[in-house]
Amino acid sequence: MKLAFIGGGTMGEAIIAGVLDKGVVAPADIAACDISPARRDHLAKTYGVSVGEEANAVSSESDIVMLAIKPQEFPAAGRSLNSTLNGKQTVMSIMAGVTIETIRSALKHDAIVRAIPNTPAQIGEGMTVWTATEAVPDSTREAVRSILSVLGRELYVTDEKYIDMATAVSSSGPAYVFLVIEALIDAAVHIGLRREMAVQMVLQTVLGSARYALETGKHPAELRNQVTSPGGTTTEGLRELEEAGLRAAFLNAVEATYDKAKTLGGQK
Repeated sequence: MKLAFIGGGTMGEAIIAGVLDKGVVAPADIAACDISPARRDHLAKTYGVSVGEEANAVSSESDIVMLAIKPQEFPAAGRSLNSTLNGKQTVMSIMAGVTIETIRSALKHDAIVRAIPNTPAQIGEGMTVWTATEAVPDSTREAVRSILSVLGRELYVTDEKYIDMATAVSSSGPAYVFLVIEALIDAAVHIGLRREMAVQMVLQTVLGSARYALETGKHPAELRNQVTSPGGTTTEGLRELEEAGLRAAFLNAVEATYDKAKTLGGQK
């Protein structure tokens, strides 16, 4: 399997590093392009992959062409790729908001995978939701699954509408979690904990809580109730969070992100 990366930024590099580390492909099987000479040099020196400046220069020999660019960069990249793609290749996009139909129309190409990973993919703890058109053969779907598995967990969906929803939840979600972590650390410092102690306590609490939820498979409400004693300290804290509108704030944040994702894709 040969891969071409159109864009060698943070997420593109995470995928390159992951597939090489897990032995999915060899450096000789990867070509990447980026508008930044510094990024091209970095990828070549760090991973031993071939690099180029133009999309069409690195994609011709590949089986999967990875669009790891920003949505606003796609028109230029699309023009470069338009004349070089062949019927045996699959285009895989990790661009937020850009629909399969938009990609198909720009590239005049039917075999398309659309995936939305998140930043924890950089350490193999990501969540990627993806879908594929009917033109993508089963063998390529398995290859895509092997690529995404190196980033963490992957979830295939049959309807593209779930990709924009995933953008609002799992893709943007780490930013929400980091904000909660930051706020909890600041609150801990406010009551008198030293910051280095607060950071350690909060990070392990969040990590442990997530792992506990995964391991037990129990509903979050049931897990919350395990911590909450009647008339106890946690009850007071939860009451404050509910009165502050925490649930509504998250609902509004996810809804706003979902709307923005659809706007980026020209759906609104």
